[in-house]
Parts: sequence; structure tokens; C-alpha cells
Amino acid sequence: MAQTSVRVRTVQDACVAVGWTGHRTLTVDRPEQAGGMGLGFNGGELLLLAIGGCYCNDIFREAAKRGIVIKSVQVDVQADWGGEPVRAQHVTYSTRIEAEASEADIRALIEQTDRVAEIPNSLRLGTPVMLAEAQAISVEK
Repeated sequence: MAQTSVRVRTVQDACVAVGWTGHRTLTVDRPEQAGGMGLGFNGGELLLLAIGGCYCNDIFREAAKRGIVIKSVQVDVQADWGGEPVRAQHVTYSTRIEAEASEADIRALIEQTDRVAEIPNSLRLGTPVMLAEAQAISVEK
């Protein structure tokens, strides 16, 4: 089983954070109306980006297995937020694929990728998320 990890740390004296893995970084923040600075993606946007990004990447992987050359991929992901506790609900995505293949072969590729895409499947199958460790450190004001 492969393992992936990321790190997230706030920028000094700010509510903005930077997430990274390896040499790649991403800014994480809240919208200004929610107390953030509006400088980066919020958690909900990152969740939807993970779905769309995974599907996009997996289209190329699955196309290569079939000998299909992809010219462009578009993925749009939407979710409603609600419930108690608040969580993503009614998550849907749409895709548009241009490829050097018949429409039937492209549709088969779209359906196969939907079946095997790791992030959508992780959500569909209800992967547990657990807090493994927590440190509470009091500092003087």
C-alpha cells in the first residue's frame, strides 16, 4: 500500500497557511468574510480540487493503457455544504474530454476512470479520518 503525506503550517503571525509535499506548495486560507485573508484555497475548495485533479490525472493514466491520446480535459466539481456537523453533500462533477479516439471509446474511458479514480472512491466508500496526535501548547500573551 502506498502512503502519501502533506504538511500544513501557518505563516508567522497570520491565519494563512502553506501546505506542501516535496518541493510543491499551496496556500491555504479562508475567505475574508470568514476571518481569513482570502489568499488561498479553503478546505472545501481543496476537497473539490482533489476530486477534479485526481480525475483529470487518472484520465491520462487510463487513456495511456488504452492507447488514447488526450488533447484536453475539463473537470468541474460542485458540492453543497450543510448538515450537523457541516460536511460536503451532493458532490457532483462534470467532464469534457477531447481525444484522438471515437466518441464511444472516449465515453468508455470516462466511465472507466470514474470507476477507478482514487479520491472519488475514497469519498464514496467512506474512508475513516482520525486525529492521530494532538499537542496543546500554552504561550504567554
